[in-house]
Amino acid sequence: MSQEKVDRYKEQKANRKEIMKKEKRQSNTRKTIAALVAVVCIGWLGYSVVDWVNRPDTSQAQINLDAYYDYVNGISTAE
Repeated sequence: MSQEKVDRYKEQKANRKEIMKKEKRQSNTRKTIAALVAVVCIGWLGYSVVDWVNRPDTSQAQINLDAYYDYVNGISTAE
């Protein structure tokens, strides 16, 4: 091994605890962020499903056209 490799190995060995703590902290941060994103996505999906299920039925709307018919009949008789 060259002296450069030996020096680099000694430096890594001396800072191993700090390096391991930093890697562990980064790993935990990534896991926490991923869990939060998953919770938000699941919550959003759940809210959307509940909103979709509880939406009122609009397939049969009733419209009162009496005023329209009176208007059209009024135009026809005015001529």
